[in-house]
Amino acid sequence: MPPAPPAYPPYQGSPEPKKKRGLLIAAIALIVIMVLCVGGGVVAFLTLRNAETGQGAKEPAIAVDEFLTAVYKDRDATAAAGRVCAASRDDDKIAAKVAEVGKYASTYQNPRFRWTTPKVDNQTGDRATVSTRLTMTTADEKVADQELRFTVVQKTGWWVCEVA
Repeated sequence: MPPAPPAYPPYQGSPEPKKKRGLLIAAIALIVIMVLCVGGGVVAFLTLRNAETGQGAKEPAIAVDEFLTAVYKDRDATAAAGRVCAASRDDDKIAAKVAEVGKYASTYQNPRFRWTTPKVDNQTGDRATVSTRLTMTTADEKVADQELRFTVVQKTGWWVCEVA
């Protein structure tokens, strides 16, 4: 008997495609970098959103005096907002209050505003309570008094945060 014909080699099929690990690693690295950048941006925003810009007053009473001067003497909403802490700063409300003071003053003859020297009633660390008496006097000798109490906070100097 003649020898059997040589066997065919086993079917190898098509070669498996090479895995592209480099592309996968680059994609994962890019995703991680994007997540870190976005996360860092969110953290920076949350940290800095109430940050004070500029320099506050050296003392709590000075911050109150500068705020009162801006509102009642200069009637300058921008200057008044520059004395208010970032957490309470609402330019529209401050401008409305300054306009209200101006409207109130325009109904009297030559009104003059003055106040007692602001006095620090209580100070604990970075928070103080300051009080003063605001007086309006008119040319026809009308007088109106109002007691004011301010909450002042210290960040990059002292800033007015609340008026009661």
